[in-house]
Amino acid sequence: MSKIIAVAGATGAQGGGLVRAILADKSGGFAARALTRDPGSDKAKALADLGADVVQADLHDPASVRRAFEGAYGAYCVTFFWAHMSTETELAEARSMAEAAKSARLQHVICSTLEDTRKFVPLSDNRMPTLMGRYKVPHFDVKGEADALFAASGVPVTYLVTSFYWENFIYFGMNPKKGADGKLALSLPMADKKLSGIAAEDIGKTAYAIFKKGPAATGGKRIGIAGEHLTGAEIAAKMSKALGQDITYNAVPFEVFRNLGFPGADDLGNMFQVYAEFEKPLADARDLAKTRALNPELQTFDQWLARNKEKIPLE
Repeated sequence: MSKIIAVAGATGAQGGGLVRAILADKSGGFAARALTRDPGSDKAKALADLGADVVQADLHDPASVRRAFEGAYGAYCVTFFWAHMSTETELAEARSMAEAAKSARLQHVICSTLEDTRKFVPLSDNRMPTLMGRYKVPHFDVKGEADALFAASGVPVTYLVTSFYWENFIYFGMNPKKGADGKLALSLPMADKKLSGIAAEDIGKTAYAIFKKGPAATGGKRIGIAGEHLTGAEIAAKMSKALGQDITYNAVPFEVFRNLGFPGADDLGNMFQVYAEFEKPLADARDLAKTRALNPELQTFDQWLARNKEKIPLE
């Protein structure tokens, strides 16, 4: 019988990529159990059509998560900060999955995570504001706190340290925009430093490779992944070439970005500042060669652009 991987967030970017990777490998020995709040959604139905076992589970309903994990070999656990922007809610989601993993005695869990940036910038460091009273980059730092919940579960856990999604240039409002002069500019608060990025689909493919390696090889390890490390100027130049339009890079000051006024601007402004000021340790933690060794199909930014350029809004 195939080993069942229960995939949280199966209709999202990371989980969906993993489900499709499992289903595409007919002889891999794994089966996908896709967890979703709404099995009747179009995305859930599409996964079912591909062969996934789609089950209803809500991370805010711990009993439903326990049922979804029962009988599984492993689980992919990812939380959803931007759906609610609440660190308390995200910790509750992580606790629900960690406790369900322990209850089901899973043999391998992959936890999608990020750095706790307070290890780089203590709360006492005023180079950037402290947010929510206890965080520098809430959507990063809370995942660092959640790691401890999975470690305490007693099940073999691999911590998959992810990167900036290139899909943010499509769906998250970070696309190039026209200025008052009518010219397109990509605005990022990265100064001249490199940003670690990846195609969301490649996160799932890499996670599947880790499941195939097994907990004996990867349990307890932190594995950072990225497709490329690129400066804002390099990103803009590659976009210009792919889209056939001149796109300049606008290096927005961190403080200006933090005060743009949209929900989460301060969190993201701090995030970009950490990426910029700690460029080397964050990039070193996301080794490109090791990522490609796990996922030989890993896309470069040029490859991703070739496949997705029509989806990028040019406002």
